[in-house]
Amino acid sequence: MTNAAPRPSGAPDKPVLDGLEAKWSRRWEESGVFAFDRTRTRDEVFSIDTPPPTVSGSLHVGHVFSYTHTDTVARYQRMRGKAVFYPMGWDDNGLPTERRVQNHFGVRCDPALPYDPDFTPPEKPDKRQLAVSRRNFIELCERLTAEDEKVFEELWRALGLSVDWSHGYQTIDADARATSQLAFLENLARGEAYVAEAPTLWDVTFRTAVAQAELEDRERPGEYHKLRFPAGDGREVLIETTRPELLPACVALVAHPDDERYQDLFGTTVRTPLFGVEVPVVAHPLAEPGKGTGIAMICTFGDTTDVTWWRELRLDTRPVIGWDGRFRADPPPGVESPAALAAYAELAGATAYTARERVVELLRESGDLVGEPRAVTHAVKFFEKGDKPLEIVTTRQWYVRNGGRDTALRDRLLARGAELTWHPPHMRVRYENWVGGLNGDWLISRQRFFGVPIPVWYPLDGEGRPDHDHPIVPDRSALPVDPSAETPPGYTADRRGEPHGFIGDPDVMDTWATSSLTPQIAGKWLSDPDLFARVFPMDLRPQSHEIIRTWLFATVLRAHTGHDALPWRHASISGWILDPDRKKMSKSRGNVVTPGHLLAQHGSDAVRYWAASGRPGTDTAFDIGQMKIGRRLATKLLNVGRFVLSIGDVPEDAVATEPLDRALLAALATTVDEATAAFDAFDYARALERTEQLFWRFCDDYVELVKARAYGDHGDAAATRSARAALRTALDVLLRLFAPVLPFVTEEVWSWWRAGSVHRAAWPDASALGEQSGDAAVLTTASEAIAAVRRAKSQAQLSMRADVAKATITAPRAALDHFAAAEADVRAAGRVGTVEVREGEGPLRVEVAF
Repeated sequence: MTNAAPRPSGAPDKPVLDGLEAKWSRRWEESGVFAFDRTRTRDEVFSIDTPPPTVSGSLHVGHVFSYTHTDTVARYQRMRGKAVFYPMGWDDNGLPTERRVQNHFGVRCDPALPYDPDFTPPEKPDKRQLAVSRRNFIELCERLTAEDEKVFEELWRALGLSVDWSHGYQTIDADARATSQLAFLENLARGEAYVAEAPTLWDVTFRTAVAQAELEDRERPGEYHKLRFPAGDGREVLIETTRPELLPACVALVAHPDDERYQDLFGTTVRTPLFGVEVPVVAHPLAEPGKGTGIAMICTFGDTTDVTWWRELRLDTRPVIGWDGRFRADPPPGVESPAALAAYAELAGATAYTARERVVELLRESGDLVGEPRAVTHAVKFFEKGDKPLEIVTTRQWYVRNGGRDTALRDRLLARGAELTWHPPHMRVRYENWVGGLNGDWLISRQRFFGVPIPVWYPLDGEGRPDHDHPIVPDRSALPVDPSAETPPGYTADRRGEPHGFIGDPDVMDTWATSSLTPQIAGKWLSDPDLFARVFPMDLRPQSHEIIRTWLFATVLRAHTGHDALPWRHASISGWILDPDRKKMSKSRGNVVTPGHLLAQHGSDAVRYWAASGRPGTDTAFDIGQMKIGRRLATKLLNVGRFVLSIGDVPEDAVATEPLDRALLAALATTVDEATAAFDAFDYARALERTEQLFWRFCDDYVELVKARAYGDHGDAAATRSARAALRTALDVLLRLFAPVLPFVTEEVWSWWRAGSVHRAAWPDASALGEQSGDAAVLTTASEAIAAVRRAKSQAQLSMRADVAKATITAPRAALDHFAAAEADVRAAGRVGTVEVREGEGPLRVEVAF
């Protein structure tokens, strides 16, 4: 065979994948390929509420997995002619950042310390963290997050995210703080935000309140202790508890109202062992007759059920555990006798664990412990980022109404979930289960430092006590504000903390209270109303399934109350990445994989190929083998692209005229339809699967079948032109179909012969292909025939270039007609001398004679 035409100057002799990421990332940035066109109207825009990754360490392969999914959709929509609003934010405020700063610099925040403008953190952090002022601590947070964000951006660029970096934001920047504070003030004005003093789930390590959405149950070993409670008639009541240390906080015993064993006790009183406090015996349907002895002690507060009982039964309050997780110095009300005070003195200042040991010993000595403790394993509530069990303490906190105590609001939020289009659809159930199971409003205040301040002050009375019922709010134009450093309207700075003066709210907002406003922050609701009108409500929220209860729900809530709308039209939910043992990858488990070396070793397109193979909402195994397949695919694109462009020139207006070429275009049209439908349904995995199937059929069958004709070795000039036109059309279409998943290699091959970027090219049009297409069955039959010839050569242990004297084809008449249309190409590809056809039933069969 002879090469008919010189290679186009753009296609290199030996194309390689190495270096494509740096080359094209730079050129895309310079040319503004992914810049958002803000002149377009809302119906011409596709806007994405991109998850802002938490800046508290390093990105892991799970981030690469899910963010690749979003990027494939963004690239597809851009090729469909949309102006894609695809910003990237950084979720840099909140506890994860504080923890990283504490560990990185070896410091901790002490708000009582004055600011040191010359402070320099230790070169080598000590285990004993150095106390610094709040302002110094925040400066270190800002410094470290800025460094982390640069690293994150570099990785995202290497991965090929088609983000418009000019629309970046931070959840702690001035615009985000102002947006978050304005939303809070509007919640307050509408009566949706309120302050209350109530039992609160409390993390004793971080000394902050924790919301319902941040809880997780962890199985922990414990012990049941059976205790005697003396009743007034000389009777003893036995209860079992895993928290005997809370005896001084006991306010009642409770049993189920239908439990026959305790009917005569309801309405009477018993005395607590050791502390001698008289407490009532009450009935409540939440009591479990089959658990322990069927009667339990209610303490203030051991768990959330205690809170429910305390509230509904209107019981006394005897708090014993302070914010630091230790028993308070002073005994609770009712602990008054000398013996009770002596017993409590043993507990004052102790942790819950130490207090438990001391109480158990005292109970043994008094004879009120029946038998020995019984080992159990039970679920204990933790803050999802915490290391110690949560306590419940009474604190003053800010709440936002979320339907947990408002049936009408709950129903409206459930209706919003039904309006939203879910991908995959079954993820909607997780949303409905969460909303339906809410048992309280959203606690949004946190006793932390690096966050958005609660934007209110409180007037002080003549004795310097704050009036929390009449907060002072700033003007909208003053936002963002820091009440701990700034002065409220109508006051001077010297009145801070003085009688008849003011005091700022010391708390910050939960990080979700800001993250729940990412559509408003990214869309510049406060600072750029014109942009906001072009992008909101957004088209897509991509996220993982475990934060449907937090991020997705909270964002729906804020958009519903603030804008009477959904925040987006579609929610696309990613699954988790699983390790080889099928366990979720997470930093806490220590089984995460960082992506830097994967991108360097396999190439970004290969890693993206693995990621895009994971179906929406489905947990996917981390698979190096799949990345190797992706690299092989990218390499094949380079090589087949070089071949198609090197085989010879063809006029731009040339069309396919031969049956086999037209059959290829028919198969292409079908694939375009399937890939388009898949992407429209946000199923990037199916779009990739259908495209890849056709691509390998194109390379392994079609290219080999028409190679000789394309070179001009058989057939007339028109037949050669038809083959070349079909090859180039197929390459053009396949590059565009692969472009959302494999952006670097497709851009490289596209640049060899096309102007502009493949990522700004129009998505393929199946109808245009259909105008040139024929019967796809011709390609199917030809592929089956050449495969049979190859198989016969392999079985005979002959080279694929070996000649075949005769091939006998047996098939039904329709298949023989299809074969006849491609016979010349099959004979040339298989080096077949003569062909005999026989009509017969069943699948196509080929007999080969050498």
